[in-house]
Amino acid sequence: MKFVTFQKKDGALRAGWIKNDRYVVDMYESSNGILPKDMLSFLENHKFFMKYISTEQQLLTTSKGVYLLEEIELKAPLPNPKSFRDFYAFEEHVKTARENRGLEMIPEWYDIPVFYFSNHLAMKGPDEIISRPINCEWLDYELEIACVIGKEGKDIKAENADEYIFGYCILNDWSARDIQRKEMKVGLGPAKGKDFATSIGPFLLTKDELEEYRVENSFDLTMRAKINGVLLSEGNLKEIYYSFEEMIERASQGVTLYPGEIIGSGTVGSGCILELGTDVHRWLEPGDEVELEITALGQLRNRIS
Repeated sequence: MKFVTFQKKDGALRAGWIKNDRYVVDMYESSNGILPKDMLSFLENHKFFMKYISTEQQLLTTSKGVYLLEEIELKAPLPNPKSFRDFYAFEEHVKTARENRGLEMIPEWYDIPVFYFSNHLAMKGPDEIISRPINCEWLDYELEIACVIGKEGKDIKAENADEYIFGYCILNDWSARDIQRKEMKVGLGPAKGKDFATSIGPFLLTKDELEEYRVENSFDLTMRAKINGVLLSEGNLKEIYYSFEEMIERASQGVTLYPGEIIGSGTVGSGCILELGTDVHRWLEPGDEVELEITALGQLRNRIS
């Protein structure tokens, strides 16, 4: 299923799902209040709610609370995650980005999957405007995929981690490279170079929908990025070095993960201007439109202001 958060014409923000790629079902309205209004509440008790949906599917999609897609405005599918960890899991991206700065590969990168925490309160959705930070001249996009945790767990082993994943979505980890470069010279970061915006969407796809694309411990999903309609980045999720299951194992070591936490993959190879180089494309400027597309996960577009 494709779960979404959307705004209705009356301004109400609701959670629901896309039906037949034409309609959006307001889960709260269509269930007469049995299902919650927001996606985080749904995730916290999704096993019960999914069972209810499966048994009441016909009722839920033929009664009230069903809208045409053009009647509503899609927002970030999970606008208020409990946390956001972004990993660094594609070897090609790490190697190339470091080579472009005259640096060798870090041997320790092969020892453990590493991540940083970003601002979980700055989530943007499809077609939302991204404001370039003050004093930033090197604004960049990052082509990533994210998983959303659907089950509480601690010290989770990689071989069991899939049962803790609810679903997946596209992720754009916007980066102010000049700010990031300066702050990371101190040996701590990134922080201010990242915390102004992260885009996710357009929907959160339940993990069962990706099984047809499975390749060993990953998925055969083509990942593309365009700026102003011009293709710049192309990779595939199956090229990832650390699986999402390995990331979850690392993230949950000594720590409890909760439903509604987001885990990002890091940038796919060639998936940002930092890696491609400014001879391929300049840094992003106001007026630019960035579109990310991933097999089965849709398209995520944002414009820079």
